[in-house]
This record gives sequence, C-alpha cells and structure tokens, in this order.
Amino acid sequence: MFFNTVLVVLTDLAARFLGSAIFRKHFHLVLSVLVMFGPALSFWVSQHSVFAKKTHFLYRIFLRSGWGWTCIFVGSFVFLLSFSIRRSISLSIRHLSRLGVAGGLWVGFCKLLDLLENTTGSCYERLLNSPEVTNGQPLLVLREGASKSECLRAGMLWRGYEVSEDVFLLCLCCLLLAEEIAVFGPYLQLGGFSGGPLRILFLFCVLLLWLWIFLLLCLLAYFPQFPTQLLGGALGCLSWRGLYQSWYRLGPSWYCPGRPGQGLLNTKTNGAAAEDKLNHNQCN
Repeated sequence: MFFNTVLVVLTDLAARFLGSAIFRKHFHLVLSVLVMFGPALSFWVSQHSVFAKKTHFLYRIFLRSGWGWTCIFVGSFVFLLSFSIRRSISLSIRHLSRLGVAGGLWVGFCKLLDLLENTTGSCYERLLNSPEVTNGQPLLVLREGASKSECLRAGMLWRGYEVSEDVFLLCLCCLLLAEEIAVFGPYLQLGGFSGGPLRILFLFCVLLLWLWIFLLLCLLAYFPQFPTQLLGGALGCLSWRGLYQSWYRLGPSWYCPGRPGQGLLNTKTNGAAAEDKLNHNQCN
C-alpha cells in the first residue's frame, strides 16, 4: 500500500508537469539552449571524472542503444495506454507507427551523414616517429585513394565533415519522449483507468527522459565538438518539428498517424475539450 501510494503521487506530479503548457511550449527551447551553451561546461568539469571516459557503462549500455531503449519503453507505454482505452489493435498500431516513422527518419539521416563524411573526408597517416610535431601531436600525411573503411582498418585517421549522431539521437529521443508521454496528464484528469503497470511504464519513460538529458549534458561537457554537436542538435530539433509540429497535425489518415492522444482522450466526458487543450499546449 505504501509503495502504491508513492507510485501514484510521483506519477501524478510528473504527469501534471509534463502535460503543462509551460513544459510543452518551452522544452524544445531549453534543449536548444543546452546544446548551444553546454560545451561551456567543459571549463568547469574535471577530465578525471568517470564520465570523461567513453567506456563508462552509461555510454556503453544506454547511449549506443539509445533508440532501442526509447522504443522499448515508449512503445510499451503507448501500446498499453491506447489498448486499455479502446481495445483496438489497429488503433494501437497506428499510434505505434509514429515510432516507426521516427526510427526510419533517424536511420535515413544516419546513412546520409555517413555518406557526407565519406564524400568530404580524407585519410591521414600518423607519423609517430617523426621529430616534427605540432602542439605535441604527430604529423599527419595524406593518403589518397583510401576509403573510410580501409583507412580505419589500417589504423589510420579519417577526417571529414561530421554531424554528431549521438547528439542528434539524444535530442530526437528527448523531444519524442516529451510528446508521447505528455498525454498521460490529461488522461488522468479525465479519470482514466491507471493501474500499476501503466504508471510504472510512465515512470520509466520519465526516468529515461532525464537520463537522456543527463547523457546529453555529459557529451557536451566532457566531449565538446563544435560545431558538429550543434548541427546534430539542430537536426534533431528539425526532425521533431517536421514530424510532431507539422505532419502529425494533419490528422489521422492512411498517410498520417496523427498526434499523440488523438482519438483516445475523447472517449470520456469532456474528452474532446481535453484533447483540444493538449493540442493547444503543444509547442508552436
């Protein structure tokens, strides 16, 4: 009974905050400010910290599989919420298709970014035994005709035009999480059924959102790379803007899955008004 009370209190507070107009309208702006000014934290953090090593378990377990973790928790929450309201597999699949669209967009952009780096990059060999060094670094000799895979396989250095895929993924996941779980607040206000499993999944999604924000700050503070990280953050925000703030607002149809909560919140009294309020609270 005690743990159930704590769970209800925590999820109610989190749902009220994530569904508020202030959070919905300004979260993407806060995220943009973090990406722009986060690298300034490198002047204050210690490079001897455990987070200054990319072998840290948070990077290995969560960052490298960030999209998988997001799909597992958000997908489970969206499916359980939609199916518990309508008992419709087709409706649940339609809401889950937003994750598929975002995943396809992420994979497509990663392929394009990799192609861009391969096209604009060059292979360099380190002269470790050379007496001539610049700022304590060995000289680099250009090796023409080598592809990126051949270059890296030979232990040489590849330098090209890069966009941070990690920052791109974290920004996209943060904005996607904020959009998908924000419907839980209006759902609770309508008196919707909220059993333990649904609340636990929601709480896991909230914790995952804060974990992605924390990892984003760690990357910006301990591994600053300007302007590649700025471009990655901009690409993530533009992807969110194109999906949730443009395409999904067209309404559910054969070519559009619709906004989160659309067709769900209007199943109860005053649900249509709550859905309109949720849509009004979305970032413009």
